[in-house]
Amino acid sequence: MIRILLPTDFSENSLKAIRYALKAYKDLKVTFYLLHTYTPPFYQAEYVIGSPGQIGLGDILQENSMTQLEKFKDGLEHQYPNPNHSIIVHSAFNTLISEVLETVAAEDIDVIVMGTKGVTGATEILFGTHTVHVIKKAECPVIAVPPNFEYEAPKEILFPTDFEIVYKKENIQTLLTIATQHKSRINVMHVRAGYDLSTIQEKHKEELEKLLGNKALFHELPDNGIIEAINEFQIKQKINLLVMIKNKHTFLERLFIEPIIKKIGLHITVPFMVLPQN
Repeated sequence: MIRILLPTDFSENSLKAIRYALKAYKDLKVTFYLLHTYTPPFYQAEYVIGSPGQIGLGDILQENSMTQLEKFKDGLEHQYPNPNHSIIVHSAFNTLISEVLETVAAEDIDVIVMGTKGVTGATEILFGTHTVHVIKKAECPVIAVPPNFEYEAPKEILFPTDFEIVYKKENIQTLLTIATQHKSRINVMHVRAGYDLSTIQEKHKEELEKLLGNKALFHELPDNGIIEAINEFQIKQKINLLVMIKNKHTFLERLFIEPIIKKIGLHITVPFMVLPQN
């Protein structure tokens, strides 16, 4: 049984991410945890100690949150009936990031699927702040779904990597599950940095070849920058899913140094799976 966490703020963007999860995992046994968090608009110290004017506000907010969640759940089950799937609703008085991390630990979550922007998403920002923090802090894979993405089965997957890390099956299991389910081709892309692979990199590449088997096609590209290589590859070949491993020395980690990423030139129009290096 796969456990998938679906944070939602009831926006159209989060709904698209949820639809993606329901469709991408439609033939697998999955428990979905539909999560909504809430805090009072004037959340201050006096709220915690129980100001007379605020007594009972938490109960009202929780009731509203649960009502919305149950309605949301009913709509999903009606629109996407599936005997393989069960949906559990979870409402919490907490910040989204904290509750996501707590739920991942408490429910042994396998993957988080969420939108890339919230209600007030700006077009010039690659990922919303919540998405950035979840990707940075979560110890499980995250799939971020862009707001304008219309569902496509992940048949063609792009997996840029530098062969600098040890690849373990448990680290890429989410990728393997998706690829096996959809009979996907995994395009492993290495951008040359002006020199041949080191002995260690060659060893890591062999490990990855064994793990991916006949699902993978390996590409060596000239060094014109990782962002440019990803963009050009997406233009030349139809890609349905971008996958990267988050480790301390790669482009992906540098990508999230700034809290808000804008004008970076990375044109992601497909879901983006980030795998942790545990």
